[in-house]
Amino acid sequence: MDNRHLFHELETLLRMDSSYCTADGNLIKTKIVGDALTLNPSLIKHLLSNESMKNMFFEDIEGVLVFDKVAFQKFVMNKSFLPDSYTAFKNKIGLTTEDGRFISESREVVLAWPYKDCLLEGGQTRDDAKRNEVFWSEILAPDEVNRLVEPKVLCNFTKYDNNGEHIVTQIDYRDNLIIKGNNLLTLYSLRDKYAGKIKLIYIDPPYNPGSSADTFLYNNNFKRSTWLTFMKNRLDVAKQLLSSDGCLIIAIDENEHDRLGLMLQELFPEYEIHSITIIHNPRGVQGTNFSYTNEFAFFVIPNGKKSIIDRKIPVEEIEYSPLRNWGTESERKDAKNCFYPIIVDPLKSKIVGFGDVSPDDYHPSKNIKNGEYIEVYPIDSKNIERKWRYARQTVESIKHLLRPICKKNLWDIELGKDFGQYKTVWSSPKYDANIYGTQLVKDLVPNCPFQFPKSLWNVYDCLYAVVGEDKNAIILDFFAGSGTTAHAVLELNKDGGNRQFILAEQMDYVKDITVARVHEVIKRGLKGNFIYCELARSNERFIDQIMKSTSTEDLKSIWKKMIETGYLNYRIDIASIEANAGSFESLSIADQKLFLIECLDKNLLYIPYSEIDSDEYKLCAEDKQLTKEFYKKA
Repeated sequence: MDNRHLFHELETLLRMDSSYCTADGNLIKTKIVGDALTLNPSLIKHLLSNESMKNMFFEDIEGVLVFDKVAFQKFVMNKSFLPDSYTAFKNKIGLTTEDGRFISESREVVLAWPYKDCLLEGGQTRDDAKRNEVFWSEILAPDEVNRLVEPKVLCNFTKYDNNGEHIVTQIDYRDNLIIKGNNLLTLYSLRDKYAGKIKLIYIDPPYNPGSSADTFLYNNNFKRSTWLTFMKNRLDVAKQLLSSDGCLIIAIDENEHDRLGLMLQELFPEYEIHSITIIHNPRGVQGTNFSYTNEFAFFVIPNGKKSIIDRKIPVEEIEYSPLRNWGTESERKDAKNCFYPIIVDPLKSKIVGFGDVSPDDYHPSKNIKNGEYIEVYPIDSKNIERKWRYARQTVESIKHLLRPICKKNLWDIELGKDFGQYKTVWSSPKYDANIYGTQLVKDLVPNCPFQFPKSLWNVYDCLYAVVGEDKNAIILDFFAGSGTTAHAVLELNKDGGNRQFILAEQMDYVKDITVARVHEVIKRGLKGNFIYCELARSNERFIDQIMKSTSTEDLKSIWKKMIETGYLNYRIDIASIEANAGSFESLSIADQKLFLIECLDKNLLYIPYSEIDSDEYKLCAEDKQLTKEFYKKA
């Protein structure tokens, strides 16, 4: 039997075990190889059940079958087996020897050059972390990426409402959610359930300021491309969640505004892209030449659709003008049904009704007293009979926009619209990030460490512009921060709406700040509730421990735990590492951390949903049940 038939037979055999397949049915080559090198009993059993595999990879030594895991690894890693997913691991660029092995597997040649992989953000614990590395420097093969982004198990479910915290017994499609976990992996976990159903995505991502506050510092030559790749990976999947009339809003400042705008044009060619200026810091932030008072919001909306509703204009900002027409075609004869009296109560300065359209032969004066009321007609100061701007049959629908006004003892009627198109520059005291951001959040969560949270009303108005008239909209924010988006959604629902929020945040502060804030506004009277849950962590817990360590001794202790309970990269030779412990200790603390992170299997940062029933993860029955309910199609 030639290799082509063996490849096909092995593929067919392995597809019978769902643990070797992604959610969409693709085989996971890295898991297959990893299980072979660790002599996973389940894999060995599968191979022994097939005569061809048994003859190919097992040798009978005095009645004992011995598995040749090296031969199996070479066979599986051959580029002809699963050819669409064989590409480069670290230091591999697709070059192979004549027998199909990557040349970087040979100790004779090592190929290396600088590269960046920005698929995942590293384990920050604070939003202002100043460490130099937040991306794991690894190139992932497509099948590794497929497994990495498949849906994850959820755990630690808790429901919050105005009566406190509760055990979750069921989860519904319309539940408000706050999810802790890497936001890219959270997006992929949401994709199947919510694809095409999100009306609005609002995000306030890191601004990449290019200073000591920059949480994306890695290499000055790659910093901007790093940030853009980080954003692109997330926007690619976020776009799949938007409904056909869905919109995206991204808050940003001047540092990456131009580059982000260009990237949005590339990623959303079938959308309109508008950059709105928002005055959020009237005091200004001192720069070398200018004091910055504004930031921006990109509105990405479908082409050819009226996606942005009219804005509400505050009473104090309403501009009034005569309801009476003026200029050409403004006379009574130009629209006879626009000549009628508007009845005013002069004592209350209030419009109380509307009279019938006047007969053609009736020529009143501007004001006619009728008992305790005044009838006001559209007649100008020169006694020319004009017309009202609204016909009699429609004027009552805009009564709330009208006001009577008395000038020189004559009553007239003015129109002032409390709505209008949004302008491209937003300026209002309520957008002040200090008063309605920092101070507001500290009132809700006194120990909040956030220095520059968004103004609640800044976010509220952004959301209202898209979903103000859609009372059942789903709003997603995968850079949840202090929870301003959820707070704004609850404020919007004061109109009786049932808008739903879904928030994702990976920082450790999510429970102490994000959850605490949203729960507090509910306890203070805003109607609503939400469910908190987490992506079930596996190797991610070791990432956190490694990044928080401050000494070599701490890291050595973590290494021992990794050997005992972690899931190491299948290429790791534990014996060799143990034998060269001195070399490890000679590294800087930063390099020791990177080395240990390198040893972990990044496919298992979080527990894949496809392995929810595996005994090795020791998941509780409640988490399994709720996770399965969550992934049911709506």
